[in-house]
Amino acid sequence: MRMMIAALLLAASAFAQQGPDEGVGRGYDGELRHVTSQLIALAEATPADKFAWRPAAGVRSTSEVYMHIALANFYLLSFTGPKTPAGFDFKLEKSVTSKAEVIDWLKRSLDAVRTARAALKPADMQHKVKLFNDRDTTVDAVYLRIIIHNNEHMGQLIAYARMSGVVPPWSQ
Repeated sequence: MRMMIAALLLAASAFAQQGPDEGVGRGYDGELRHVTSQLIALAEATPADKFAWRPAAGVRSTSEVYMHIALANFYLLSFTGPKTPAGFDFKLEKSVTSKAEVIDWLKRSLDAVRTARAALKPADMQHKVKLFNDRDTTVDAVYLRIIIHNNEHMGQLIAYARMSGVVPPWSQ
């Protein structure tokens, strides 16, 4: 019961602190702005030494979760047309660990998603693509997967932050 109350309070707090064009009920672009602002704010609020923190052996560290998000953004985006950036490699999830580099990759990936989607016309969203080379889907569905994935790992990062003593900036 306490967990449910805490979740409701967190959701209410996040909703109350949204800008007029951000977040719940504002469509894809508003949701993307919301998760982007929260991911970047949380990454910037996390001390550099906490980027190596992990809740247990064999589980992604804080930097690895952020890099996983960034790399997945570029990878999923590549199914819709844009190429992955120079130097893209899934091994970066483990090798890019400094706060500044992680935040740079995160920002670039989120900006790439925003920019690519803004360039699409409504008809482009229904264009058929193959996801992971075996699933027929649409460009729109790939963008939906991107935002769902970002939000999924935002929840993980909030838990990481709280467990390592970092208070998310929007809940202070």
